Amino acid sequence: MAGTYARTTEVLVMGGGPAGYMAAIRLGQLGKKVLLVERRDLGGECLNRGCIPSKALIHASRLYAQLNQEGAEVGVTTEGLRFDMARTQHWKGEVVAKERQGVQTLLKAAGVTVLKGEARFTGPRSAQYTAPDGGSERIDFTAALIATGAVPITLPGFETDGKRVINAWELLDLDHLPKSLIVLGGGVSGCELGQFMARVGVAVTIVELMPQLLPGLDADLARELTRSLERSSVSVRTGTRALRLDRSGTLLKLEVEGPKGPEQLTAEMLFVTIGKRPDSRDLGLAEAGVAVDPKAGFIGVDAQQRTNVPNIYAAGDVARLPMLAHKAYREGIVAAEAIAGRPTRYDFQAMPSVVFTTPELASVGLSVADAAGKGYPAAREVRFAYAALGRAHASHALDGWVKIVGDDTTGLLLGAHAAGEGAGDYIAEVAHALEMGSAIRDIAQTIHPHPTFSEALSEAALLWLNEPMHVTRRTVAHAPR
Repeated sequence: MAGTYARTTEVLVMGGGPAGYMAAIRLGQLGKKVLLVERRDLGGECLNRGCIPSKALIHASRLYAQLNQEGAEVGVTTEGLRFDMARTQHWKGEVVAKERQGVQTLLKAAGVTVLKGEARFTGPRSAQYTAPDGGSERIDFTAALIATGAVPITLPGFETDGKRVINAWELLDLDHLPKSLIVLGGGVSGCELGQFMARVGVAVTIVELMPQLLPGLDADLARELTRSLERSSVSVRTGTRALRLDRSGTLLKLEVEGPKGPEQLTAEMLFVTIGKRPDSRDLGLAEAGVAVDPKAGFIGVDAQQRTNVPNIYAAGDVARLPMLAHKAYREGIVAAEAIAGRPTRYDFQAMPSVVFTTPELASVGLSVADAAGKGYPAAREVRFAYAALGRAHASHALDGWVKIVGDDTTGLLLGAHAAGEGAGDYIAEVAHALEMGSAIRDIAQTIHPHPTFSEALSEAALLWLNEPMHVTRRTVAHAPR
């Protein structure tokens, strides 16, 4: 397009990721005229450079590893088994393209106008849209939603070059495998993608500054994953600081210092994954009068996702922690309904999280340590092992457990933490139970289909009540009936 044009819309949505496209669809359903501007691809980081492509690669690597490591034991033999990274990337691309087309179809059905390019506020009710070819338009709006997501953080001295020093977006597009890889950062992305690389034959070392992998997650889950990684020949360095990087040789040299002192690590590639920051820069927020945290970059919002400017809203990674797609979905819907004048608010009792490693890790609600500070000094936990679960034996997935946390005074369910096959799916049941204020007995008395991994929840609840059916009864105080 050439020249300068102008248009008006009821709602301008800046960003087509989980928060943005969900909000746009809901606004369309509520009869609003919506204009959505996305600078890259519909679906945002989650669909294009995060959740979906990473899980596709992880699925392929799990299939390869299971055939390679477990196949013979269960009677499945293969000859000439190999992992073809280029072919896997092609399949991953097809998955992402199909999902992206699905988002586009949904937006069209909701009557949303989509423009590719960038939008920048010029005032509290106007913005300038710039197309990829340089053409521009003035957009006048009644309300706006900022849903621009987040971008990877870089460290001075460890800047990515897209070739040997890479971020998660670049790792997900590799068409060949290095022989060795150092992962700088043991959070979700580092653990998931580090294990993916290790499964397909790459020598992997994970370096994490904090005392455990997956900082902030239940410590038992972090220990379970660390043991699993080390059994897979992944070298784990926790409590270790990266000091400097030497790029001069054929191999990268990373100097680190940990509990045992200084050390030099070498590898073909360095994957830097130390977190993300809100993508709130260069949006014209000052021109619109929108307040932003000058240090963290988050745009402050209230329970309706409204910023300090009454007609401008924000949702997703740019608004507040945690940076999770399912949290962004909910925030986008809340913002849309608030813009449309519906009674709504961002309010929840439980935010589940899942780490797609082996074992799969899932968590929702409180740990025992957290419970005391939340007014539950009598909190107690029990753990039910997958080794006592029929489905785990039949699926060759014995490495796992479910831990249930409850209040010993009232029998109230406080949380659950699980490691093992299927954990990310059945954790939603606990989230629902927490939202409903359920007791642990409610979980125990809910009939779970057999044989499934979800039975681990009811078995753990029975164990917490000291009424176990598939493990030996323990000598513990009875929880209230």
